[in-house]
Amino acid sequence: MFKVPHITPDRLPSVLRRMPKAELHIHIEGSLEPELIFKLAQRNQVELPYADVEALRAAYAFKDLQSFLDIYYAGASVLLKEEDFFDMAWAYLERAAADNVVHAEIFFDPQTHTARGVPFETVIRGLHHACQRAHQEFGLSAKLILCFLRHLSEEDAFATLEAALPYRHHFIGVGLDSSELGHPPAKFERVFARCRELGLHVVAHAGEEGPPEYIRDALDLLGAERIDHGVQAVHDPELMRRLAHERVPLTVCPLSNIKLCVFPSLDKHNLKALLDAGLCVTVNSDDPAYFGGYVNDNYLRLFEALDLSPKHAYQLAFNSFEASFADAATKKAWEHELKAFFERLHEYDY
Repeated sequence: MFKVPHITPDRLPSVLRRMPKAELHIHIEGSLEPELIFKLAQRNQVELPYADVEALRAAYAFKDLQSFLDIYYAGASVLLKEEDFFDMAWAYLERAAADNVVHAEIFFDPQTHTARGVPFETVIRGLHHACQRAHQEFGLSAKLILCFLRHLSEEDAFATLEAALPYRHHFIGVGLDSSELGHPPAKFERVFARCRELGLHVVAHAGEEGPPEYIRDALDLLGAERIDHGVQAVHDPELMRRLAHERVPLTVCPLSNIKLCVFPSLDKHNLKALLDAGLCVTVNSDDPAYFGGYVNDNYLRLFEALDLSPKHAYQLAFNSFEASFADAATKKAWEHELKAFFERLHEYDY
């Protein structure tokens, strides 16, 4: 087991910013900053129900997941052309590279756009080209995961999957997001079975606002390889033991959980309890434009609130690579890079 070197508390924020990491729970539409929303609205002549950037930001006072989703979908209305999707993804990828993210697995919601008459091809081509450019310019690995909107029907999900298949080489897996309560994983059992037959990776949002049973059903009914959020697992000791034993990754999003009132404050977050129970927990930003922080912001504020240690920092970054869908050799290389970073810490000027 790697022994993390001693790091004084004043140096830990710099370590968190500089250490290589993966981000596995980022909704690209949720990275759409108000300034870019207004720029695209002007470019595409879309009228917004907000007077200016400040008025839009002021609306980011959410009482739950649904109140956020209402604004989230309104913001996405400005995305109409391939260049819009490119610009949105490129803005996120530039920020991710600055945060020393070396690999990102990015969620996108095609139904949000096809329902408005935007062709699937327009969405996927814009996002894919941004991912290609990020690899060329930053060496950042970026992959796409298509998410089905759970408040819509399974039939709609099947239609989306069929529309996506000509572009199968542009995405690595499927997920399940949007309104959790009242839309259990069982609702999408057949379409996820089809996705597994196609060789796609499978993830699912579960246990954010929904009960622990949703996590268990995402694993057993959908075949989920990773659980997005999963923080409600602590209420089911048997499920906790299973998640730890099977090393099922949880892509936890601390600032999102606070903004959506899953926890009253960061010092009440259960991430440390999940880690201490042996779960493969990762830190991610979810919808950073709406929730007040990208991945490094999540690390910094979480570590301050929970008094986490350098050992936790190494473990969380290591988990992010372990939980990714990269091949074994690539994961090994990232893990070696992470270990080397911690071993060289004494050389850095903080």
